[in-house]
Amino acid sequence: MPYRVTFVCTGNICRSPMAEWILRHHVEKEGLDVEVDSSGTGGWHVGDGADERTVAALERAGYRSAHIARQFDAGWFDQYDMVIALDESHLRALRSMAPNWQARGNIRLLREFDPDAGGHLDIPDPYYGGRDDFDLVLWQVEAAMPGLLKEIRSVLDDR
Repeated sequence: MPYRVTFVCTGNICRSPMAEWILRHHVEKEGLDVEVDSSGTGGWHVGDGADERTVAALERAGYRSAHIARQFDAGWFDQYDMVIALDESHLRALRSMAPNWQARGNIRLLREFDPDAGGHLDIPDPYYGGRDDFDLVLWQVEAAMPGLLKEIRSVLDDR
């Protein structure tokens, strides 16, 4: 059974699809048995593709992408081994939806996996910004990947 990870941001068109495709790239490259997807806390963009600036940032960095936005459903907690929030507001929203302590324990902030993040664990929403804001998000997501992959490998090794 694959290890299942989902990323959650606000509308599922900027930060979480970017994190999804960056992690997908790494787990495919390493041949890890991991399924990755993403969603948003709100339904504003359900059915839309990723923001064109997200797609452009991913392409500039050599990642592929294909995405249709969706809203996270509280009934999905039992389907995931790890639910990763992109900022504190998503963390709070997910914890309030979690049906039990086990589900709450599976919710993490992405930047927890970046040892250089310090106390700055939010990945800022680039939606109202420009190219530099999307590139910053990409950089922050990439900085968290080694730690996240180490955590995933550790769990897979224990299975």
